[in-house]
Amino acid sequence: MPIAITEKAAEKIKELVKERNLPETGGLRLGIKGGGCAGFEYVVDLAKEATKFDIVSETNGARVICDKKSYLFLNGTEVDFQRTLMVQGFVFKNPAAKGGCGCGTSFSI
Repeated sequence: MPIAITEKAAEKIKELVKERNLPETGGLRLGIKGGGCAGFEYVVDLAKEATKFDIVSETNGARVICDKKSYLFLNGTEVDFQRTLMVQGFVFKNPAAKGGCGCGTSFSI
């Protein structure tokens, strides 16, 4: 199941790619690493292009690039972008997550 990208997230990804003068092959790099209060942390960055070791999900002209190892834990995840008084940034609805921390940046499986 691919990584889903909401309309708000797609607009923000395209905005960031344009601001950083990245090529059309660029996008949001999403991964995970061990750590955080719940076991795993999301890692978010921008990438110029995908490698042969990546899986790419594309919606509304925005790309999320994920390494294959992280994809095992992120497939089916929905990437959204929120801007509120308390939160400004990408948020993730991960069906594989069994629990998480209060700040939403780490999760357990």
